[in-house]
Amino acid sequence: MINENFFNMLKQQDADVYSEEPMSKHTTFHIGGNADCFCEVKNISSLKNIIYLCKEYAVPYFIIGLGSNLLVADDGIRGLVIKLGGEFNSITLLEDNYIRCGAGVSLARLCVFARKISLSGVEFAWGIPGSVGGAVYMNAGAYEGEISQIVDSAAYIDSNGNSKKYSGNELKFSYRNSVFTNTDNIITDVTFKLEPKPQELITDRMQELMDRRKAKQPINHPSAGSIFKRPGKNIYAAALIEECGLKGFSIGGAEVSTKHSGFIVNDHNATAKDVKALIEHIQKIVLEQKGIKLCCEVKFIG
Repeated sequence: MINENFFNMLKQQDADVYSEEPMSKHTTFHIGGNADCFCEVKNISSLKNIIYLCKEYAVPYFIIGLGSNLLVADDGIRGLVIKLGGEFNSITLLEDNYIRCGAGVSLARLCVFARKISLSGVEFAWGIPGSVGGAVYMNAGAYEGEISQIVDSAAYIDSNGNSKKYSGNELKFSYRNSVFTNTDNIITDVTFKLEPKPQELITDRMQELMDRRKAKQPINHPSAGSIFKRPGKNIYAAALIEECGLKGFSIGGAEVSTKHSGFIVNDHNATAKDVKALIEHIQKIVLEQKGIKLCCEVKFIG
């Protein structure tokens, strides 16, 4: 239960504020119970004020991007969920082929913006249904590309509301990991360094990758993207799952995709409980049959 004074103070900030907001509306899985409180904040000043309020009233908070790579519990999320809107959705071309993006910008918008000005490097992200902030947080990647290859720096707010920035090796990128992973730091904007390339070549590459996604991934079904991390070099979770005969296996409304075994899809009103049970079943069978422990890429919330 959210403190009434906290809720009233929150509504005085430059943010859209909602109580008992269904998180199924904000995740690509279309799964999740209600958040006690949900707000879309419009600028850094208000974000800092909201963090101060959360600390003052001892309200836990969680930052959400576009809701990919998340599984929200059926009972929802206690505390405040913060979505970055307003100025966090801005994109600016800087000099010398640098682009600065607010953390709330979708990867799709970044790809389109870069193509329009004939800058290359982000094509691999075309079709990844996430935000810039989320991509940097987990070093998102696909088709031999990773966000780490193009990030110059990332500005953030720490848990005390101070504005700071990481650049270069300070970002500590590794496979599906960064300096931000499992911290309370909030990425606010990211600067990318890209390379000039003819627009038609960028378009061709984006189309090629989208065609590959459509052919191999269940993009027309609600999912959180790839469920498991790659367990080792040249070892792929999807292949292991399929070899174990789990392609198409389902629990409740959650199903191992018949198109790509690395995906679990919300096939028929799946609950978070269904998905979690299916994940645990896959891990158990793969460990028994292959001797390999699959680790989740998806983050469990609530």
